[in-house]
Amino acid sequence: MACTFMATLERYKPHLIMFLTQIGYAIVYFFTEAAFSQGLNPHIYVTYRFCLSACLMFPFAYFLERNSRPNLTFRLFSEFFLLSLIGICSSLNLHFASLKYTSPTFVATLFNTIPSWTFIIAVILRMEVVNVKNPRGMAKILGTLISLAGVTTITLYKGPAVQRLSAAIVHINRHSGSVHENWVKGPILTVASCITWAIWYILQAITLKKYPTQVSLAAWMNGIGGAQSAVFAVCLQHKASAWSIKMFSVNFWSITYSGICSAVFVCLQIWCMKEKGPVFVAMFNSLQTVMVVVLAYLVLGERLYTGRWIPRYHWPILPVVGQGQRAVLQQEPRITL
Repeated sequence: MACTFMATLERYKPHLIMFLTQIGYAIVYFFTEAAFSQGLNPHIYVTYRFCLSACLMFPFAYFLERNSRPNLTFRLFSEFFLLSLIGICSSLNLHFASLKYTSPTFVATLFNTIPSWTFIIAVILRMEVVNVKNPRGMAKILGTLISLAGVTTITLYKGPAVQRLSAAIVHINRHSGSVHENWVKGPILTVASCITWAIWYILQAITLKKYPTQVSLAAWMNGIGGAQSAVFAVCLQHKASAWSIKMFSVNFWSITYSGICSAVFVCLQIWCMKEKGPVFVAMFNSLQTVMVVVLAYLVLGERLYTGRWIPRYHWPILPVVGQGQRAVLQQEPRITL
């Protein structure tokens, strides 16, 4: 009995790890939501988060993998630089920039297309084999189409709010910053963020074959990504006061928890990618959205909608958001990583 249980646990260990990883990332949402409501600049948050993560990981990478780590060459360092630029600096900063021009709901919804983009790119690069005559191959194609159709439906489908079961357990005072909606620039930034994330998964799988030490790889990516984000943040935010973080404040705990999560979970994701491939890791992203919505509904008292068709459109598939709806959209949960 015990042997059977251990064998089953070993078989589904990547699934369990990815499930726990998404729970941890879902909790990151609550910390970042509270920090942003206190005025923390998102780009500064990304910089501090990954710089802290790198500082935590480099000692472990040095001592745990010093005998198995390949020699660092200029070509490998260039790949690390590209991975960090695409997966950390570009994807996250594009994600936060898109929130300025669309609604959090729209960004969170398109976030679920990352597994589909990853699958499509993996097929194009022949990293994922699809046999249309095999039931598993047909299931992959059908799942991708259903995912894209579901995202489109959720984007257009709203409805009356579900009655809250109880009052909010935690109250976060959100700042009422203006949203400069642009339904051309916003979706472009959102899709670009999702595609860069999918490319990041693919490139990680390629780099892992040359540099199979996942802790060292994660440390390099977080460190270089933090430095790249610092350059990007300095270009956008020139005030020195914006970089000041008070000890034991909401911003401090948000950066600390997120940095620890990035240090631990990136390593776990790379290990799962090494075992199961990039598509396997990417398909768990949708689970994070579900967890955030459910936890926001139960803990924060966020509104949860049953869905309704929006009859008017400003763009072929994008709804016109009126003043009343805009106020509601600004209160909906954000998916932040």
